[in-house]
Amino acid sequence: MEASLEDPRPVSTQPTLVIRDLVKTYAMGDTEVHALRGVSLEIGRNEFVAIMGPSGSGKSTLMNMIGCLDTPTSGSCVLDGQAVGRMSDHELAEVRNRRIGFVFQTFNLLARATVLSNVELPLVYGGMARAERRRRATEALEQVGLGDRIQHKPNELSGGQRQRVAIARALVNRPSIILADEPTGNLDSATGEEIMRIFDALHAGGQTIILVTHEDDIAAHARRVIRLRDGLIELDETRPRAA
Repeated sequence: MEASLEDPRPVSTQPTLVIRDLVKTYAMGDTEVHALRGVSLEIGRNEFVAIMGPSGSGKSTLMNMIGCLDTPTSGSCVLDGQAVGRMSDHELAEVRNRRIGFVFQTFNLLARATVLSNVELPLVYGGMARAERRRRATEALEQVGLGDRIQHKPNELSGGQRQRVAIARALVNRPSIILADEPTGNLDSATGEEIMRIFDALHAGGQTIILVTHEDDIAAHARRVIRLRDGLIELDETRPRAA
């Protein structure tokens, strides 16, 4: 399996993601919920970062901000040198489709579409010509070891294979960041390790990866771990990967 798709973009020395004093407050009736209380961090190109924390710590809110799925109450979020915190809905949708590859715990595949069609979807939204998007989708599926399954439907695949399809879909637009939310949460431990080996290979090939997990053995694959508590960063450490 090749480590990464060819990336024609020049290597930048600036951080891929810069977050400054990020605050997110939700109104719940007459009560305000302070999900993020002033988070600041930088993530460089080709970092592999795990975000951890107990329920209510703010990790899901932070992931939504990074993924341009929500906007902050205050503070800034800059992706590839472009401020995304105050973009319009249309602009945010464009960033999500072109710069961020999402991998979800529940796979989020279209049940009636083939594996190839599922992986093509971001390219369809981007208006790419059919022949090129099929070539790119096939290449991404070969990268995750599913080149012989492109005409199968999701219900004809194992859970681990479905997650591989989701990873291929995340890769197909050659994103700046892959954002993975509990990517092994619906898998047994052996299959989860297989999926994490794919992430290891992608990281080795230059891909920037941010994942949310509550499992220490999954986080051990990352080179950097950020722990949140009560909407603040409690710990931010870089460490060697476990053997």
